[in-house]
Amino acid sequence: MTTHTDWISRPETDADIPVIREINRSAFDTPLEADLVDALRADSAWIPGLSMVAQTPEGTVAGYALLTRCHIDDTPALCLAPVAVLPEYQRTGAGAAAIRAVLDAARDRGEHIVTVLGHPAYYPRFGFAPASGYGIRPTIEVPDEAMMVLGLDERPLPSGTIHYAAPFGI
Repeated sequence: MTTHTDWISRPETDADIPVIREINRSAFDTPLEADLVDALRADSAWIPGLSMVAQTPEGTVAGYALLTRCHIDDTPALCLAPVAVLPEYQRTGAGAAAIRAVLDAARDRGEHIVTVLGHPAYYPRFGFAPASGYGIRPTIEVPDEAMMVLGLDERPLPSGTIHYAAPFGI
């Protein structure tokens, strides 16, 4: 498997919805993430333009990253979840391309902060740092190093509790 440096990242279209579902179903052991994306798409937390796919130059959609609205206490923030890649394209840069594209889109929209609950060895490459260092915490028990935040601008990060959209169930 080779790493592609020429991934094309773009916002999802209606035609991508079945493919995005398949990417999430294939990347995870259960359909929970695929169902979560469908539920978020119908929720007020959904922000058009912050659901990104990464495709090969030939047009194969292989990677996916989603940002939806959450809050840190009363401060609007974004939640990165899920990030998924078709198994045959994992470790080729598809996920990273989708993540970079969705973070750039959020920055361009003037968003301030992104949270992620994810692998502590992966997300720091995008600038994420442990949330606890900023006094930010989730409402559930998670490993401290797995709950991370990223500031998208120069404003100081708020401290407080992360409140996720209802479809997350937490």
